[in-house]
This record gives sequence, structure tokens and C-alpha cells, in this order.
Amino acid sequence: MLTLLLTQFPADDLEARWPDWEPTSWLWLSASLLLTLGAFALASVRWLEVCRTLGERLKFSQIFGYFLAGQFVGNFLPTTVGGDILRVTRMGTATNNHSRAFASVIIERSTGWLVLPVITLFTLMLKPDLISDRTGMVALAASVATLVLLSLLIFVAQHPSIGGRLKGQNGLTASLAAVHQGLAIYRKVPGSMFRLLAVAVAFQACLIFAVICIANSIGIRLDMSTWFAFLPMVFVAQVLPIAIGGLGVREAALVFFLGSSYIASSQSVVLGLLTYAVTLIASLAGVVPFIFGPRRQNSGGRL
Repeated sequence: MLTLLLTQFPADDLEARWPDWEPTSWLWLSASLLLTLGAFALASVRWLEVCRTLGERLKFSQIFGYFLAGQFVGNFLPTTVGGDILRVTRMGTATNNHSRAFASVIIERSTGWLVLPVITLFTLMLKPDLISDRTGMVALAASVATLVLLSLLIFVAQHPSIGGRLKGQNGLTASLAAVHQGLAIYRKVPGSMFRLLAVAVAFQACLIFAVICIANSIGIRLDMSTWFAFLPMVFVAQVLPIAIGGLGVREAALVFFLGSSYIASSQSVVLGLLTYAVTLIASLAGVVPFIFGPRRQNSGGRL
């Protein structure tokens, strides 16, 4: 799809808009690739932390393999949730408990969404001058709305009178009940939640630095606070289920948020496409665990 998209540009127009490469551009892109792979490892640590809190004793190598396979499926197949479904299926087969596997993925995903608006709000608090224009106001409003919505969903899921009413009559209610039980466990051990959130912050910071490296490779250099204020909202936008791989949505968000820093739209689009390309290349690490991972479906597991 990325190749098809690039071929739709007239060659002269693409050459005119593509930034000049510097001698260090490939080094910046290599650093971005390493940071992206490092982020995948941190995400696996985050998931492993959730699994252990929920009582599942798995090895990092297992979780890392499931995560990489899920990344490959999520980025190379036309789906936004296929990677997570694969993760649930493979972990559920290994543990003979698909409901708890579902809960672990939901909780792990939720922490990622939770820290993104927090990063934006914290940065805007440190640099209030970023709120002086329309871009900053949109980032502020979007981060507050995301945080409120997630907090409301978590409150509903963990509340004894709401989420606690769910029972395991079938696969779906059993999975949702497992999410409630998992959140109830975290309520009793807040230290585990703090560790989980700390890893989630490190994961998102790794992805932000990966984008900064890509930006440096094409000559976009901005204050660090600008990246930490706006990139989390770009990450939120690109995972919305309205485009495959976030194509178009990510680029439009970058054009909007970087426009106030006088970054040309063409540069923002190139930044988005290169970010997508680096993610695709990093996701190729999931080919081997996807092909050679466990295929046997345990009849005792439920979803």
C-alpha cells in the first residue's frame, strides 16, 4: 500500500517535495529502527507485567514472540485488531485461559492509551506557551477528552455494581468479567499499577524518540517540548479504526500539529510515511514467530 501510494505522485512533484538527504540521514533512520524495536520489547515487558499480576507465569521470550507476531499481523494485514486477536489466541492456547489472555491484552492496551494524554498534559503544563495558538488548544482538548473517556471506561469496567455483574455464561461475558477481575486485582496492589504505568511511559517515550530521529533524518528539528506535546495526540489519532495502518490520518495529524512550527505540509507528510515505513520494517521481525508460533488450538480454552 505504501509503494502504491508513492507511485501515485508525479515523479517531478515527489522529487521536488522530498527533503534532501544528509550524510547522517541513514544513521538517524537506523537509530529510529532500533528505538522502534526497543519499544516493541518494552511493550512486551508491559504485557508480561500484566500477565504476572493476573497470575499467569509466562517467559519473556514467549510474550515477546506473541507480541512480534501480533505486530506483523496488525501492520501487514488490512485490520486494526487482528494483531491483538492473534495475541489473545496464542496466549490463551498456551495458558488454557483465553478469557484471562483477553483481559491481559485489554489492560495492557489501556495503559498505553492512558499515558499518552498524560504526557501531552504534563508537557503543556511545563510549556504553557504552546497553548497560545489553535494547535495547542486542540492538543489540550483532545488529551483531556481522551483521558476522561478512558477514566470513565476503566471506572465502569472495575466498578462492582457494573463490571462486577458480568458472569461467565459465555465466551464474551467471561472475557469481560476477566477484565473486571484483573482491574480489581490492580486496585488491591497499586504498586503493580505504578510499575506498569512506568513501563508504558518508557514505551511511548521510545516511540516519540524514534519519530524525532526520523524527523532529524529529513531536516526537521524542533524543540523537544513540541514533540512531547503533540506526538502523543498523533499516536492516538493514527490508531483510530478509520484507516488501514493509520495511512492518511497520521499524516494529516502531523500536518496540523507541526504547521504551527512552520513545518511545510510536504515535510510532515514525508515524516508520516517514513514513520510508517520504519514501523513496517520493524514489524518484519514478527514473520518468524508468526509462521512458526503455536498453531494448536486447545479445546479446553474459551474466548
